[in-house]
Amino acid sequence: MLSRDQAHELLLWAHEQNPGPWLGHSQTAAHAAETIAKTCGLDSEKAYIMGLLHDIGRYEGVRGMHHVIAGYELMMQKAQPELARICLTHSFPLPELDAYTGPQDCTPEEKQFLKESISKIEMNPYDHLIQICDALAMPNGISTIEERLFEGNLRHGFNNYTQRKWQAFINLKKEFDTCCGMNIYQLFRDEISSRIFA
Repeated sequence: MLSRDQAHELLLWAHEQNPGPWLGHSQTAAHAAETIAKTCGLDSEKAYIMGLLHDIGRYEGVRGMHHVIAGYELMMQKAQPELARICLTHSFPLPELDAYTGPQDCTPEEKQFLKESISKIEMNPYDHLIQICDALAMPNGISTIEERLFEGNLRHGFNNYTQRKWQAFINLKKEFDTCCGMNIYQLFRDEISSRIFA
């Protein structure tokens, strides 16, 4: 796996290609992943790097679902299959293509690849960790998943999968609450409060 310094270098390169608030979101996701991983016994360095690069496919421009494909391909080119996997899985806590929130701007061939890939992957704790951290990470800091999901759906709209997808995130939070032995919001109490009331 890439080192922390290599991951930061790659993220900064990607942000130069397509500047935007996704940089702050990625950094927040990495912080959340490292913090939760330390508490629940996962590899915190690995979690940090996965969180930092889960959205690396956004380097190619303002895209929707295609950033999943772009990130996967970039990481495979760099011989980083674990990071490529995270690029694929982070957007699918509910492993159904039509549950994606935002433009499905992939070719039919890419959609078929995603559909087959997601259906075959047995999600592991790191897939679940980055999914929940993606839902905790705002560009300016940690949020509750309820705030983040509502913000995303206000931007992209609601569909027939919204309720099931929200339930999937709630189930993930319960999973990590149990793993950490506490409500994971307690790990970020001061950060959540300061961001909300800033």
